[in-house]
Amino acid sequence: MRIIVMDNYDEMSKRAALMITSQVMLKPDSVLGLATGDTPLGMYKELIKLYNKKEVDFKEVRTFNLDEYYGINRENLQSYYYFMNSNLFNSINIARENINMPDGMAKDVNASCKGYENKIKELGGIDMQVLGIGGNGHIGFNEPNVNFEAETHLVNLEEQTIEANSRFFTSIKDVPVKAISMGIKTIMNSKKIILLANGLNKAKAIERAVNGKINPNIPASILQLHNDVTIIIDKEAASKL
Repeated sequence: MRIIVMDNYDEMSKRAALMITSQVMLKPDSVLGLATGDTPLGMYKELIKLYNKKEVDFKEVRTFNLDEYYGINRENLQSYYYFMNSNLFNSINIARENINMPDGMAKDVNASCKGYENKIKELGGIDMQVLGIGGNGHIGFNEPNVNFEAETHLVNLEEQTIEANSRFFTSIKDVPVKAISMGIKTIMNSKKIILLANGLNKAKAIERAVNGKINPNIPASILQLHNDVTIIIDKEAASKL
């Protein structure tokens, strides 16, 4: 596990974007696992800048998103499908057929999750997976007391997660209570992992993930067992290390 502490969020985002760019330059048809939320927004902005400077080409890249809310359609402004298109995909030259997202409206959730998992495996697995971390230590939407053996699956969101996400919705009552998420097993099968975190509110989760015992109550702690994890954080998020 390699920990890189940057001065601030902007520098953290630039460093992460350069790692993604290096991966794509070395393997143009890389399979990238992508995350949503506030944390990777800066990284996506930097990737768009690098693309506009013709320093990276996404035409052969394949992507799989980490998660999606369950029960809201893709046109919903709060869906992660909408998020990814607005903040990255619409601004780069990725082929639409190479974009893969969990189906938040799937009628047969188990079959949809299995199909998603199978497609990842068919493409040889994820080359580089981007993660954020929740205040309770979740990665993806894998909440505390997670099953480390789980693959892509439907999860129930904890109250803390629902409350944290309510800032994006008109009312907390509008926040979905379920989501489809890559499982811990899927994440751990990625060849490389980048975890991003910034701010004092993530400092405790980072400290417990890095220095605590490996424990299902802190899902991110399992990353201690992966052989190629880079944690990129700002000084505030690193303050308890």
